[in-house]
Amino acid sequence: MLSMEALWLVLFGCSSIALTTTQENKMSTNYKTQVTELLKSIETGDTKPVASINPEKYIQHNLGIGDGLAGLAALLQSLPENSTKVHTVRVLQDGPFVVAHTRYHFFGPKVGFDIFRFEDGKVVEHWDNLQETAPPNPSAHTMLDGTSTVTDLDKTEANKAMVHAFVDDILVKGKMEKLAAYFDGDHYIQHNPQIGDGLSGLGQALGDMAKAGITMQYSTIHKVLGEGNFVMVVSEGSFAGKPTAFYDLFRVQSGKIAEHWDTMETIPARAEWKNANGKFGF
Repeated sequence: MLSMEALWLVLFGCSSIALTTTQENKMSTNYKTQVTELLKSIETGDTKPVASINPEKYIQHNLGIGDGLAGLAALLQSLPENSTKVHTVRVLQDGPFVVAHTRYHFFGPKVGFDIFRFEDGKVVEHWDNLQETAPPNPSAHTMLDGTSTVTDLDKTEANKAMVHAFVDDILVKGKMEKLAAYFDGDHYIQHNPQIGDGLSGLGQALGDMAKAGITMQYSTIHKVLGEGNFVMVVSEGSFAGKPTAFYDLFRVQSGKIAEHWDTMETIPARAEWKNANGKFGF
């Protein structure tokens, strides 16, 4: 794990060692590689990837972390020594944005989506959505397994438009009569911990939720990002009556939704925020 002293030395160039490292290790233009290495450094304590962050402009949207580099340093310092594990499973890039889907272990096992925005080759903004790791779902899929290879780069914009329409039609507006049109029959792989595969699994889960009096409502789509066959949608709404952030990752195949991963995180009350940037703010 990075110590606070090491973090500040790298970020603010306050040592000759840090300057030498910067000179000898020029920043990669591959944003996906930078993000993967940056996240892994939380576990390894490697200081070099931290230089990917712009120390003069780092906007934090995790509401449990203070803004800027001071907030990040405080978080890293609070992690128990040698307790953190980080394994990024899939990464996609859409212009200056990089999305990482990662298995974490800090203060317990978690699955998270992180979004980083780059500017002039440096990370300047960060969003995330974390959920405690759950057992495999009724179809034996975990929150992270499944396809990770990015394909169909020429279909990126078409896939983003289709997935945006699906979330808007079905999850926001509740136009369930359109549901079947977005899928290839019942061929649909589901990674949500509570839902089985296919539209049949989705219908069963929604029915069980309704019987239990649990409501889920999407109200606003904040961002749609994609690369090839993968599309990420960041939305806001409520689950079981609590304000909630929804991060949904879809894999598209032949113009239909073929696979889905997600995390849900309750949005804390405003008085509990450690920064004033909000959960979204894209």
